[in-house]
Amino acid sequence: MSQSRILIVGTIRIPPGSLERARPAMEAMIRASRAEPGCLAYSYAEDVMEPGLVRVTEIWESRAALTAHFQSDHLRRWRASWEALGVADRRLVSYEIGAGEPS
Repeated sequence: MSQSRILIVGTIRIPPGSLERARPAMEAMIRASRAEPGCLAYSYAEDVMEPGLVRVTEIWESRAALTAHFQSDHLRRWRASWEALGVADRRLVSYEIGAGEPS
């Protein structure tokens, strides 16, 4: 039986004029998260049709790995920067999924 994973998908909004200023903080968050044990994928992508809409995708090996991520210093720093960067309208949803297979 395959082990389930945790998939997080959603969006955040950053004022389009603040995206360049937010980029270093987002890159730091992505790098640190990808280095965490149990992180299988972590990415942010700006929507082509909606400037300032950032799509978030994460895959975690387990609920325990995700719980540890929530306690990380880099996540606290990222969240502390939101007000100054104008991060708003955070909409993330987590799903338990199978391990997946290449198609």
